[in-house]
Amino acid sequence: MANLVQKYIDIAKEKNANEPEFLQTVEEVLMSIEPVLEAHPEYIEAGLIERLIEPERGIVFRVPWVDDNGKVQVNRGYRFEFNSALGPYKGGLRFAPNVYPGILKFLGFEQIFKNSLTGLPIGGGKGGSDFDPNGKSDAEVMRFCQSFITELYRHIGPNTDVPAGDLGVGGREIGYMMGQYKRITNQYDGTWTGKGTSNGGLAGRTEATGFGIVFYAREMLKHFGEELKGKTVAVSGFGNVTWGTVTKLDELGAKVITISGPDGYILDEDGVTGDKIDYLLELRSSGKNICAPYAEKYPNAKFFAGKKPWEVKADLYIPCATQNEIHIEDAQTMVANGCKFLCEGANMPTTNEAIAYLQENGVKVGPSKAANAGGVACSCLEMSQNAEHIIFSKEDVYRQLEGIMVNIFKLSVDACERYNLGDNLIAGANIAGFERVAEAMMMQGIV
Repeated sequence: MANLVQKYIDIAKEKNANEPEFLQTVEEVLMSIEPVLEAHPEYIEAGLIERLIEPERGIVFRVPWVDDNGKVQVNRGYRFEFNSALGPYKGGLRFAPNVYPGILKFLGFEQIFKNSLTGLPIGGGKGGSDFDPNGKSDAEVMRFCQSFITELYRHIGPNTDVPAGDLGVGGREIGYMMGQYKRITNQYDGTWTGKGTSNGGLAGRTEATGFGIVFYAREMLKHFGEELKGKTVAVSGFGNVTWGTVTKLDELGAKVITISGPDGYILDEDGVTGDKIDYLLELRSSGKNICAPYAEKYPNAKFFAGKKPWEVKADLYIPCATQNEIHIEDAQTMVANGCKFLCEGANMPTTNEAIAYLQENGVKVGPSKAANAGGVACSCLEMSQNAEHIIFSKEDVYRQLEGIMVNIFKLSVDACERYNLGDNLIAGANIAGFERVAEAMMMQGIV
C-alpha cells in the first residue's frame, strides 16, 4: 500500500513540477490516509485519489490596471476550483508578490479537508494574484480589484464559488470586488464572504480564525491533561489571525509573550495584553515594519531584528504568519527548550521535516487544517446569513464557532482511535476530512 501511495505522490510530482508547496501538502495528506485506502479498495478502483489531487478547474487571466501616475500595470490572476463534492467552492483570495499556482494549489488542496472538517456544505478552492497591495493608494487598489473581478465574475456565484479574503485581501478589497461584481451581474447575493457588516458581512468574522485556533488549542491541551490558563505562548505574525488569537488567549488567561513581522520579532515578557492588543490593530495597517514601533511604544519589550520567535522558551507555540515559517532548525530549538505543544494557526506553517522531528520528540501538534478552520466555518455562517436575509449576533457567532471547533477536535481524536494512530492529530484530521469528501465523491460517480 505504501508503494501505491508513493505512486500517487509521483503522479503529483510529474504533473506539478516546480510547485513545492503543493507537493508538500499532497505528500502529507496522502501518507496520512493510507489506512483508509487499505480499508476501502473501492476508492482505488474508482480513481478517487487521481481525481482528488487534480483541480476540477483552474482559471488563469491577466489583470490590467492603471496606477496613479497613469501608467498601465499588468498582473496575473488565478482561481483554482479544487473540489465541489461537498458544496460550492469556498476559499480565499490572496494578493501577494509571491503568489503563483503552486501556492494557490497548496492552499486549495488544504481547503478541501479544512472545509470538510467543519461539517458544513462547502467545497475547496483558492485564488489570488501576484499584485502587492502594500504601498498602493486606495484608488489603485480599487482599480486593480475592479479589473480582477471583471474577469473572475463569470466563474463565481453563491451556488458555484464563494471567494473570501486571505493575505493581502481584507474588507477594503472584498468591498471593491463585491461592488464591481454587483455592478456587472446586477445581483446582490451571497457570493462574497469576509465583507463589512454594512455590506451583509458577519459580526465577529474578523477575529473568527484566531478565536477558533484558541478554542482548538484549549481542547488539545485539555485532551492531554493540561489547561490553557497560565500558559506562556509564543505567537508569530501581527495580522487579523494573530490579533484574534492573542485576544482570545488573553481572555482565557494565557500569557502571550511574542509577536512577529517581516522585520523580526518582539519578546514582551510582561505579556501582550490590554492596550497592546489594541495596538495590534494599528500595526495591521502600518506596512512592512511593525516590531520596531512596538518596542519604541513599550520599552520593556525586546526587539530581535531579522529573527523568528521560535528560539523563545514557551509552553505553547502558535505560528500565525505564513506557510513554512518553522523549519527543522526551529523545531530542534523548540525541542531543546522543552516544547510540548504546537498549534498551527497559519496554513501549513511547519515543514514536513520539522513536523516529523517534533512528533518524534513527543511534541503534540495541532494541524492547521483543523485548528484554523474557524474562519471558513464562519464564512459559511455568513453565506447562510446572506441566503436567509437574517443577521447573526456576535454572541451567536461565537457560540456556533466554539461548537464547531470542539467538534473538529473530537473528529480528529476519533479518527486516531479508529485507526490506532496514537496522538497523531495531523493524521487524524487528514483522515476525518478525507472520509467525508471521499464518500461524497463516490456517491456522485466518476466526475
